[in-house]
Amino acid sequence: MQTNPCQDAVEIWHAALDSVKAKPLVRNFVKVEPDQLRLRSSSLKLSDFERAIVVGAGKAGSAMAKGLVDQIGTCLPLVGWINVPDGTQLSLPGITTHPARPAGLNEPTEAGVYGTRKIIELVNSAGPRDLCIALISGGGSALLPAPNSDITLTDKLEVTRFLSSVGADIVELNTVRKHLSEIKGGGLLRAFKGRRLITLILSDVIGDPIDQIASGPTVPDTTQPVDALRILRKHDPHELLSISIYRSIENRINSCEGVELESTDTPKGTSTPREPVTETALTFVIGNNASAVSNAKRAATDLGYTTQCESATESEGTAEEVGRDLAEMAIKSLAKSESQSGQDSSGDQPTLDVTGHKTAFISGGEPTVVLCDQRLRGRGGRNQQLVLAAYQRLREHQLTPSEWSKVCILSGGTDGEDGPTDAAGAFLNAEVHQLAMELELDPLDFLNRNDAYHFFQQTGGLLMTGPTGTNVCDVRVVTISE
Repeated sequence: MQTNPCQDAVEIWHAALDSVKAKPLVRNFVKVEPDQLRLRSSSLKLSDFERAIVVGAGKAGSAMAKGLVDQIGTCLPLVGWINVPDGTQLSLPGITTHPARPAGLNEPTEAGVYGTRKIIELVNSAGPRDLCIALISGGGSALLPAPNSDITLTDKLEVTRFLSSVGADIVELNTVRKHLSEIKGGGLLRAFKGRRLITLILSDVIGDPIDQIASGPTVPDTTQPVDALRILRKHDPHELLSISIYRSIENRINSCEGVELESTDTPKGTSTPREPVTETALTFVIGNNASAVSNAKRAATDLGYTTQCESATESEGTAEEVGRDLAEMAIKSLAKSESQSGQDSSGDQPTLDVTGHKTAFISGGEPTVVLCDQRLRGRGGRNQQLVLAAYQRLREHQLTPSEWSKVCILSGGTDGEDGPTDAAGAFLNAEVHQLAMELELDPLDFLNRNDAYHFFQQTGGLLMTGPTGTNVCDVRVVTISE
């Protein structure tokens, strides 16, 4: 009986998503026993605290807070404030989930600044018998804006948009944002002034560097202002960005000890952190991309697929490169399936071990997209761009109708958002290809204009989920049927 590779790919992708839903992750991680709050191998005495102050930011903020309320809401009085995207807020006892930006706009806003001030006020009210809990997830950088006093929110928006448009990766972007912020880069940790702090993190950064997730508001910063300046000079060699941005970071450098800043493109010297951090704090990553990919592999195996998977541990490059690589894997796997040879294909791209059975390749990561001129730019996100690049490569290879019926390539953001669109990503199968041919759509034209959304909107290839209550980067699924 012939299988449906696209239906299977969607099922596998949703299995990855379900395994990293924030509410059950928090509920499974936080356990309450008589006078004990258990977090993995750590435990705290509940009688040591009069209340819990809950703060945070991220796309999964409301779901994380709901899981926490379910577990400890009857054990400790709760008060809190969490900045979340509009449309995801919940009514929770004692905790405000504040809409800090519109849905589909992953940028800091004045509403976000207002919410961040409320968080700082709440943190400053912490007493010696308060337990502080921070809930951090992907998207927290944009949702937790507190610009340095010498720059404006407009300045922050300018640098964020610029670095995103030229292909800066998330680590570079967050490094700059940390040194233009009063709360990122350990700022919230310092504000707690030695109170007991627990941070639960849902990681959306490859490799789970806790100082980079949401720009690390509750952990010591491992970067320095000179690192931020290097990144700016790398991507903005002609200093097109506002002078106030450069001055703000240079002011941070000058406030550090032991810095020798030269008038070259590469600042020399090292600097010390803004302040020593001595707070008693526990930080836990409760979900990440690797666990999502692992669960997707399990689902694919249950569906009868011979499966290979990997979760990126470093920057992947551009979405177009990743998409073409996935297409090459599909092409080689189809060729092996047709020949039933079981022999390795030539070339540098990895291939699946196909022995006449269904095969799947599952991967996770977060590639970058270099945007074209804004006057030409359409709509889309990195997942849609990735799948469209894969389609362009498959078109070049001129698959037969039989081969098209056997393949599906899907890529989606686990948060349900892909760029400034209402889609999580896109998928490619025989039906999408057929419509594209009938409509005489040129995938390369849509790629060059960053307009993948409108390509897949016309061909029925958009992956639509709405807000998912989690965020652990992207998951990609390639399925090849018998």
